[in-house]
Amino acid sequence: MISLIRNLFIRDFWLKLFSLVLAILIWKIVSLAIRHEVSPSVANLLGIETSFKDVPVTVMSTAGDVQSFKVNPTKVEVFVRMDPTRASEVQADDIRAIVDLTGIESANDLRRQIRVITPPDVTFVRVVPDEVNVIVPPKK
Repeated sequence: MISLIRNLFIRDFWLKLFSLVLAILIWKIVSLAIRHEVSPSVANLLGIETSFKDVPVTVMSTAGDVQSFKVNPTKVEVFVRMDPTRASEVQADDIRAIVDLTGIESANDLRRQIRVITPPDVTFVRVVPDEVNVIVPPKK
């Protein structure tokens, strides 16, 4: 039994130690990147993350549907990642938050996901909140 435990730790000791150090290094880099505490050179490679507040939620429905859908909230915050050189070019008007309500005639407590459309070379990260409550008025 003792020889089994000894072999578990002693055999290929340097390879196991190297693997442990490499795993800790990778974990530390990933955790720093998640908390956005990376160096500016790495941030330039990854792009910068920025947010646009008060992006209006647009309701998409069929042309024949004349119901006046309402959504709550009416504005969301959209987080995107882009090249730092484009940060001054992209405005909140360039980003669309859309709720697809095609085919909905009536519903109670309807929640729908928000789909975000961004300009080229701008990557969508997340939207807060990620879904909206839809208020469907009764058909007349």
